[in-house]
Amino acid sequence: MARASSSLDPATQMGAARSKMLSRMASGDSLFAFVTRSCAYGVFILLAAIMISLIVGAWPAIKTFGLEFLVTRRWAPQLDEPVLGALAPIYGTLLTSFVAMLIAVPFGLGIAIFLTELCPIPLRRPIRVAVELLAGIPSIIYGMWGFFVLGPYLANSVEPHLIDFFDNIPVLENLFAGPASNLSLFNASLVLAIMILPFITSIARDVFATVPPVLKEAAYGAGCTTWEVVWNIVIPYTRVGVIGGVTLALGRALGETMAVTFVIGNAFKIQPSLFAPSTTISAAIASEFAESTDLHQSALILLGLLLFVLTFIVLASARLMLRNLERKQGK
Repeated sequence: MARASSSLDPATQMGAARSKMLSRMASGDSLFAFVTRSCAYGVFILLAAIMISLIVGAWPAIKTFGLEFLVTRRWAPQLDEPVLGALAPIYGTLLTSFVAMLIAVPFGLGIAIFLTELCPIPLRRPIRVAVELLAGIPSIIYGMWGFFVLGPYLANSVEPHLIDFFDNIPVLENLFAGPASNLSLFNASLVLAIMILPFITSIARDVFATVPPVLKEAAYGAGCTTWEVVWNIVIPYTRVGVIGGVTLALGRALGETMAVTFVIGNAFKIQPSLFAPSTTISAAIASEFAESTDLHQSALILLGLLLFVLTFIVLASARLMLRNLERKQGK
């Protein structure tokens, strides 16, 4: 009997070892699932904590100004009864981002198309590295360069010619009205365009590279030009990725702080001219928060809350648009 039981011992031991191993693997999987789930839920907790802290900090301004805060132009925290309104910073934020996207998107997509379709192979890597280096430059360096170099150059050599060129043209004469200035909404938009250009270019280049070569070769074989291949094959095939890259760049433009603060002029005014000084939500917070107290500080926190909500709306809208595009492509 002892020999019979001992002869079964190896199989029994193997089964026990296998059970232990499976139990250990199951425990490891459970721990891994718990850690990853906690990280994912942590994102929601972090967003909720940020939102709650902003609401708590902004509550005195919300109670004092209410919805009038959104439509009031004046910003006068020095008065005995402060008059604070977010209309000018909201206007500056939206307009600078819009102008920056108008400049950066065509240039970014053009560079990406050149790199994937037309650029000689020896030049592709140097140009790609140069674009990536632009993305790595700190925003304060962009701001200093815009303040000391770009701003004076635009004011002395570019803006006067634009003012003269668009003079006496309806609408445009107001949009490009003088006088030229080193610190203006146009300068801030141009700096922003340069800052977001690498994001658009890098993402567009990566998604353009995913187009199957057989599709382009078939189009070229049918006699299509490079422009026709890009417009009818590459862009439709990668439009979801391109829109995603543009959305990422827009999010960066909406929240950029230091570079814009250097060159926009920080004037709480709404003027039709792009050459007039203005401000943005992030620039207003950066320039005044250190010296603010009480209701003034609460109003600046409310501006931060508005920027948070504005960015969320823009990104959520872009996500819904991408989902609709993905569904159409699936059909």
